[in-house]
Amino acid sequence: MEAAIKGKDVEVEWMPYELRPFPTETLKPEGSYLQSTWRQSVYPMAERMGVNIVLPEVSPQPYTHLAFEGYQYAKENGKGNEYNKRILKAFFQEEQDIGDINILTKLAGEVNLNTDEYRSALETRKYRETHQKALQHAYKEADISAVPTFIIGDTKIAGIRSKESFEDIIAEEINKKQPDFPEGMACGINRC
Repeated sequence: MEAAIKGKDVEVEWMPYELRPFPTETLKPEGSYLQSTWRQSVYPMAERMGVNIVLPEVSPQPYTHLAFEGYQYAKENGKGNEYNKRILKAFFQEEQDIGDINILTKLAGEVNLNTDEYRSALETRKYRETHQKALQHAYKEADISAVPTFIIGDTKIAGIRSKESFEDIIAEEINKKQPDFPEGMACGINRC
């Protein structure tokens, strides 16, 4: 997706989605389900895409609500995308426990967020309601049921796609937003 949007006037907004929200039991990386899924699907796909990724050995897998609440703080402070990239790298490449407030606070500092404010926001659950509203939007309004899911204009795509596929969809959505003018007709400000 990043390669497909490079050089285009496209804005990316990350939205939270929890596969197993608290109190649903999270999976254990040593379990057969995750082991076989990663071996058969995730690792081959990551290799094709040139992505360095590991099945984190954090067991059981952490709940992500605090990381997502931290995202709301980061987003409010203009660092949402940076924060998400750092959290994903910390978990899927460095095997850090992103359910641990101390680790989350350290990671927030690494993207130049105020660590005292960040920790306070997580401890007081300042963004809990904001996060819950974002989840309800994903579950109910946007009808998301898988990760990753991309919404590009009016098009919803579940799953991984190629750079070319993203480019085609982006171009289609941009074309939908532009008015059709007869050949030779120009459009000026407030008049056509």
